[in-house]
Amino acid sequence: MLVLRALGLGDLLAGVPALRALRRAFPGYEIVLAAPAALAPLALATGAVDRLLPAAAPGRAVPETLDWTGPPPDVAVDLHGNGPPSHLLLARLRPGRLFAFAHPGTPGVDGPPWHPDEHERDRWCRLLRWYGLDADPADLRLPRPTTPSPAPGAVVLHPGAGSPARRWPVDRFAAVARALRDRGRHVVVTGGADEAGLAATLGEAAGLPGTDVFGGGLSLDRLSALVADARAVVSGDTGIAHLAVAHATASVTLCGPVPPARWGPPPHDPRHRALWHGPEGDPHGRRPDPALLAITVDEVLDALDALPGPSS
Repeated sequence: MLVLRALGLGDLLAGVPALRALRRAFPGYEIVLAAPAALAPLALATGAVDRLLPAAAPGRAVPETLDWTGPPPDVAVDLHGNGPPSHLLLARLRPGRLFAFAHPGTPGVDGPPWHPDEHERDRWCRLLRWYGLDADPADLRLPRPTTPSPAPGAVVLHPGAGSPARRWPVDRFAAVARALRDRGRHVVVTGGADEAGLAATLGEAAGLPGTDVFGGGLSLDRLSALVADARAVVSGDTGIAHLAVAHATASVTLCGPVPPARWGPPPHDPRHRALWHGPEGDPHGRRPDPALLAITVDEVLDALDALPGPSS
Protein backbone atom coordinates (compact mmCIF):
# COMPACT_ATOMS: atom_id res chain seq x y z
CA MET A 1 0.00 0.00 0.00
CA LEU A 2 1.25 3.47 -0.94
CA VAL A 3 -0.08 6.44 1.03
CA LEU A 4 0.61 9.98 -0.20
CA ARG A 5 0.92 12.74 2.41
CA ALA A 6 3.98 14.70 1.31
CA LEU A 7 3.32 17.61 3.70
CA GLY A 8 4.65 18.90 7.03
CA LEU A 9 4.85 17.82 10.66
CA GLY A 10 1.36 18.97 11.64
CA ASP A 11 -0.10 17.35 8.53
CA LEU A 12 1.51 14.02 9.38
CA LEU A 13 0.19 14.12 12.94
CA ALA A 14 -3.32 15.08 11.79
CA GLY A 15 -3.20 12.08 9.48
CA VAL A 16 -2.21 9.55 12.18
CA PRO A 17 -5.80 8.37 12.85
CA ALA A 18 -6.26 7.62 9.14
CA LEU A 19 -2.90 5.84 8.92
CA ARG A 20 -3.82 3.65 11.89
CA ALA A 21 -7.17 2.86 10.30
CA LEU A 22 -5.31 1.64 7.22
CA ARG A 23 -3.00 -0.47 9.38
CA ARG A 24 -5.95 -2.17 11.08
CA ALA A 25 -7.78 -2.77 7.82
CA PHE A 26 -4.75 -4.14 5.96
CA PRO A 27 -2.69 -5.97 8.61
CA GLY A 28 -0.74 -8.08 6.12
CA TYR A 29 0.29 -5.24 3.84
CA GLU A 30 3.51 -3.27 3.77
CA ILE A 31 2.39 0.35 4.19
CA VAL A 32 4.69 2.85 2.48
CA LEU A 33 4.18 6.54 3.29
CA ALA A 34 5.28 9.11 0.70
CA ALA A 35 6.32 12.07 2.88
CA PRO A 36 9.35 14.30 3.61
CA ALA A 37 12.37 12.27 4.70
CA ALA A 38 12.81 14.28 7.92
CA LEU A 39 9.48 12.94 9.22
CA ALA A 40 10.60 9.30 9.14
CA PRO A 41 11.12 8.95 12.93
CA LEU A 42 7.60 10.10 13.76
CA ALA A 43 6.04 8.23 10.85
CA LEU A 44 7.55 4.98 12.08
CA ALA A 45 6.62 5.80 15.70
CA THR A 46 2.93 5.77 14.74
CA GLY A 47 3.10 2.00 14.38
CA ALA A 48 1.11 2.36 11.16
CA VAL A 49 3.94 2.85 8.65
CA ASP A 50 6.50 0.25 7.60
CA ARG A 51 8.62 2.41 5.33
CA LEU A 52 8.91 6.05 4.31
CA LEU A 53 9.34 6.98 0.66
CA PRO A 54 10.94 10.46 0.57
CA ALA A 55 8.64 12.87 -1.24
CA ALA A 56 8.11 16.64 -1.01
CA ALA A 57 7.53 19.74 -3.09
CA PRO A 58 7.84 23.47 -2.32
CA GLY A 59 4.83 25.23 -0.88
CA ARG A 60 2.98 22.08 0.15
CA ALA A 61 2.42 21.25 -3.50
CA VAL A 62 2.00 17.78 -4.95
CA PRO A 63 5.35 16.21 -5.92
CA GLU A 64 5.85 15.87 -9.65
CA THR A 65 6.99 12.25 -9.36
CA LEU A 66 7.39 9.50 -6.79
CA ASP A 67 10.48 7.29 -6.66
CA TRP A 68 8.37 4.14 -6.63
CA THR A 69 10.03 0.97 -7.92
CA GLY A 70 8.72 -2.53 -8.41
CA PRO A 71 5.21 -3.60 -9.31
CA PRO A 72 2.20 -1.30 -8.97
CA PRO A 73 0.87 -0.94 -5.43
CA ASP A 74 -2.17 -3.05 -4.60
CA VAL A 75 -3.73 -0.01 -2.92
CA ALA A 76 -2.91 3.68 -3.21
CA VAL A 77 -4.40 6.22 -0.79
CA ASP A 78 -4.50 9.97 -1.39
CA LEU A 79 -4.22 11.68 1.99
CA HIS A 80 -2.57 14.70 0.37
CA GLY A 81 -5.22 16.59 -1.57
CA ASN A 82 -8.58 16.48 -3.28
CA GLY A 83 -7.89 17.11 -6.93
CA PRO A 84 -6.26 15.92 -10.14
CA PRO A 85 -2.58 16.60 -9.29
CA SER A 86 -2.44 14.10 -6.40
CA HIS A 87 -5.00 11.74 -7.97
CA LEU A 88 -3.08 11.50 -11.23
CA LEU A 89 0.29 11.14 -9.49
CA LEU A 90 -0.98 7.98 -7.82
CA ALA A 91 -3.02 6.78 -10.80
CA ARG A 92 0.10 6.80 -12.98
CA LEU A 93 1.46 3.99 -10.81
CA ARG A 94 -1.56 1.85 -11.86
CA PRO A 95 -2.61 0.75 -8.37
CA GLY A 96 -5.16 -2.03 -7.96
CA ARG A 97 -7.37 0.36 -5.98
CA LEU A 98 -7.23 4.10 -5.38
CA PHE A 99 -8.85 5.67 -2.31
CA ALA A 100 -9.42 9.39 -2.82
CA PHE A 101 -12.01 12.16 -2.67
CA ALA A 102 -14.18 12.70 -5.72
CA HIS A 103 -13.33 15.58 -8.06
CA PRO A 104 -14.89 16.59 -11.40
CA GLY A 105 -11.42 16.75 -12.93
CA THR A 106 -10.86 13.05 -12.27
CA PRO A 107 -14.25 11.43 -12.92
CA GLY A 108 -12.73 7.96 -12.72
CA VAL A 109 -12.14 8.35 -8.95
CA ASP A 110 -15.18 7.04 -7.11
CA GLY A 111 -14.92 8.65 -3.68
CA PRO A 112 -16.84 10.85 -1.26
CA PRO A 113 -17.26 14.62 -1.67
CA TRP A 114 -14.77 17.05 -0.16
CA HIS A 115 -16.03 19.31 2.64
CA PRO A 116 -13.81 22.42 2.86
CA ASP A 117 -14.75 23.36 6.45
CA GLU A 118 -14.14 19.92 7.96
CA HIS A 119 -11.49 19.34 10.63
CA GLU A 120 -8.37 17.79 9.14
CA ARG A 121 -8.43 14.70 11.35
CA ASP A 122 -12.11 14.09 10.67
CA ARG A 123 -11.72 14.59 6.93
CA TRP A 124 -9.36 11.72 6.28
CA CYS A 125 -11.19 9.38 8.63
CA ARG A 126 -14.44 10.12 6.74
CA LEU A 127 -12.67 9.31 3.47
CA LEU A 128 -11.70 5.88 4.76
CA ARG A 129 -15.10 5.21 6.31
CA TRP A 130 -16.63 5.82 2.88
CA TYR A 131 -14.55 2.86 1.69
CA GLY A 132 -15.78 0.71 4.59
CA LEU A 133 -12.84 1.14 6.99
CA ASP A 134 -13.22 1.80 10.72
CA ALA A 135 -11.42 5.10 11.43
CA ASP A 136 -11.34 6.98 14.75
CA PRO A 137 -10.20 10.64 14.70
CA ALA A 138 -9.26 10.36 18.39
CA ASP A 139 -6.62 7.67 17.69
CA LEU A 140 -3.74 10.15 17.57
CA ARG A 141 -1.44 9.53 20.54
CA LEU A 142 2.25 8.80 20.04
CA PRO A 143 4.55 6.91 22.42
CA ARG A 144 7.14 8.92 24.29
CA PRO A 145 10.47 8.84 22.43
CA THR A 146 13.46 7.16 24.04
CA THR A 147 15.59 10.28 23.53
CA PRO A 148 16.02 12.31 26.76
CA SER A 149 14.41 15.74 26.89
CA PRO A 150 16.83 18.70 26.74
CA ALA A 151 14.60 20.61 29.23
CA PRO A 152 12.20 18.38 31.17
CA GLY A 153 9.37 20.22 32.88
CA ALA A 154 9.84 23.46 30.93
CA VAL A 155 7.15 25.63 29.37
CA VAL A 156 7.93 25.61 25.65
CA LEU A 157 7.30 28.77 23.62
CA HIS A 158 7.37 28.38 19.84
CA PRO A 159 7.00 31.72 17.99
CA GLY A 160 7.39 30.37 14.45
CA ALA A 161 4.90 29.17 11.87
CA GLY A 162 4.81 28.46 8.16
CA SER A 163 3.71 31.99 7.20
CA PRO A 164 3.81 35.47 8.80
CA ALA A 165 0.00 35.41 9.02
CA ARG A 166 0.21 32.71 11.70
CA ARG A 167 3.02 34.25 13.80
CA TRP A 168 1.94 35.98 17.01
CA PRO A 169 4.25 38.98 17.69
CA VAL A 170 7.58 38.18 19.34
CA ASP A 171 7.15 40.95 21.91
CA ARG A 172 3.99 39.28 23.18
CA PHE A 173 5.71 35.91 23.43
CA ALA A 174 8.48 37.69 25.37
CA ALA A 175 5.93 39.19 27.77
CA VAL A 176 4.49 35.71 28.38
CA ALA A 177 8.00 34.36 28.99
CA ARG A 178 8.85 37.09 31.50
CA ALA A 179 5.58 36.57 33.40
CA LEU A 180 6.18 32.83 33.61
CA ARG A 181 9.75 33.29 34.80
CA ASP A 182 8.52 35.69 37.47
CA ARG A 183 6.35 32.80 38.69
CA GLY A 184 9.38 30.53 38.86
CA ARG A 185 8.71 28.59 35.68
CA HIS A 186 11.49 27.26 33.46
CA VAL A 187 10.86 28.66 29.97
CA VAL A 188 12.53 27.54 26.74
CA VAL A 189 12.14 28.67 23.14
CA THR A 190 12.10 26.52 20.02
CA GLY A 191 12.34 27.40 16.37
CA GLY A 192 12.33 25.57 13.07
CA ALA A 193 15.35 25.01 10.86
CA ASP A 194 15.02 28.49 9.32
CA GLU A 195 13.88 30.27 12.51
CA ALA A 196 17.13 30.64 14.47
CA GLY A 197 16.92 34.42 14.28
CA LEU A 198 13.30 34.50 15.43
CA ALA A 199 14.05 32.24 18.40
CA ALA A 200 17.13 34.27 19.31
CA THR A 201 15.14 37.53 19.19
CA LEU A 202 12.56 36.08 21.56
CA GLY A 203 15.20 34.67 23.89
CA GLU A 204 16.98 38.02 24.10
CA ALA A 205 13.76 39.99 24.65
CA ALA A 206 12.72 37.61 27.42
CA GLY A 207 16.15 37.60 29.08
CA LEU A 208 16.63 33.85 28.60
CA PRO A 209 20.06 32.25 28.75
CA GLY A 210 21.33 30.91 25.46
CA THR A 211 21.04 27.34 26.75
CA ASP A 212 17.25 27.76 26.85
CA VAL A 213 16.95 28.84 23.22
CA PHE A 214 16.72 25.93 20.78
CA GLY A 215 16.75 27.87 17.55
CA GLY A 216 17.63 26.50 14.15
CA GLY A 217 15.66 23.29 14.55
CA LEU A 218 16.07 20.52 17.08
CA SER A 219 16.21 17.04 15.61
CA LEU A 220 12.74 15.54 15.45
CA ASP A 221 13.64 13.01 18.17
CA ARG A 222 14.78 15.74 20.58
CA LEU A 223 11.86 18.02 19.77
CA SER A 224 9.45 15.17 20.39
CA ALA A 225 11.14 14.39 23.70
CA LEU A 226 11.11 18.06 24.71
CA VAL A 227 7.37 18.31 24.04
CA ALA A 228 6.55 14.96 25.64
CA ASP A 229 8.20 16.01 28.92
CA ALA A 230 7.15 19.68 28.85
CA ARG A 231 4.96 21.34 31.44
CA ALA A 232 3.07 23.09 28.62
CA VAL A 233 3.49 24.26 25.02
CA VAL A 234 2.45 27.70 23.76
CA SER A 235 2.49 28.17 20.00
CA GLY A 236 0.60 29.26 16.94
CA ASP A 237 -1.34 26.83 14.79
CA THR A 238 1.68 24.88 13.61
CA GLY A 239 3.35 21.47 13.87
CA ILE A 240 4.48 21.67 17.49
CA ALA A 241 0.86 22.25 18.60
CA HIS A 242 -0.07 18.92 17.01
CA LEU A 243 2.95 17.30 18.65
CA ALA A 244 1.70 18.46 22.06
CA VAL A 245 -1.67 16.85 21.36
CA ALA A 246 0.02 13.64 20.22
CA HIS A 247 1.97 13.46 23.49
CA ALA A 248 -0.97 14.59 25.68
CA THR A 249 1.10 17.59 26.81
CA ALA A 250 -0.86 20.61 28.01
CA SER A 251 -0.98 23.30 25.36
CA VAL A 252 -2.29 26.73 24.43
CA THR A 253 -2.69 27.22 20.68
CA LEU A 254 -2.97 30.75 19.28
CA CYS A 255 -5.32 30.35 16.32
CA GLY A 256 -5.59 32.71 13.40
CA PRO A 257 -6.25 33.15 10.58
CA VAL A 258 -7.56 29.54 10.43
CA PRO A 259 -10.18 28.59 13.04
CA PRO A 260 -9.54 25.72 15.47
CA ALA A 261 -12.59 23.95 14.05
CA ARG A 262 -10.38 23.02 11.09
CA TRP A 263 -6.91 22.47 12.59
CA GLY A 264 -7.15 22.92 16.36
CA PRO A 265 -6.74 20.45 19.22
CA PRO A 266 -9.61 18.15 20.28
CA PRO A 267 -12.23 20.63 21.54
CA HIS A 268 -13.32 18.71 24.64
CA ASP A 269 -9.87 17.77 25.97
CA PRO A 270 -9.15 19.98 29.03
CA ARG A 271 -5.40 19.63 28.46
CA HIS A 272 -5.61 21.87 25.39
CA ARG A 273 -6.85 25.44 24.94
CA ALA A 274 -7.34 27.02 21.54
CA LEU A 275 -7.62 30.83 21.55
CA TRP A 276 -9.60 32.23 18.64
CA HIS A 277 -11.41 35.50 17.90
CA GLY A 278 -11.99 35.32 14.16
CA PRO A 279 -12.84 36.12 11.49
CA GLU A 280 -11.09 33.67 9.20
CA GLY A 281 -8.39 35.16 7.01
CA ASP A 282 -5.62 34.34 4.56
CA PRO A 283 -3.27 31.68 6.03
CA HIS A 284 -0.56 32.73 3.58
CA GLY A 285 -0.64 36.45 4.39
CA ARG A 286 2.56 38.46 4.74
CA ARG A 287 1.79 39.94 8.17
CA PRO A 288 0.16 38.64 11.38
CA ASP A 289 -3.54 38.16 10.81
CA PRO A 290 -5.95 40.46 12.71
CA ALA A 291 -7.61 37.41 14.30
CA LEU A 292 -4.25 36.41 15.75
CA LEU A 293 -3.43 39.94 16.88
CA ALA A 294 -6.70 40.02 18.82
CA ILE A 295 -5.21 37.50 21.28
CA THR A 296 -3.67 39.27 24.27
CA VAL A 297 -0.83 38.33 26.60
CA ASP A 298 -3.25 38.17 29.53
CA GLU A 299 -5.46 35.73 27.61
CA VAL A 300 -2.52 33.41 27.08
CA LEU A 301 -1.52 33.56 30.75
CA ASP A 302 -5.13 32.96 31.84
CA ALA A 303 -5.34 29.97 29.48
CA LEU A 304 -2.17 28.52 31.00
CA ASP A 305 -3.63 29.02 34.46
CA ALA A 306 -6.77 27.16 33.42
CA LEU A 307 -4.93 24.06 32.24
CA PRO A 308 -5.11 20.98 34.49
CA GLY A 309 -2.23 20.61 36.91
CA PRO A 310 0.49 23.08 37.87
CA SER A 311 0.97 24.59 34.39
CA SER A 312 0.80 28.30 35.24
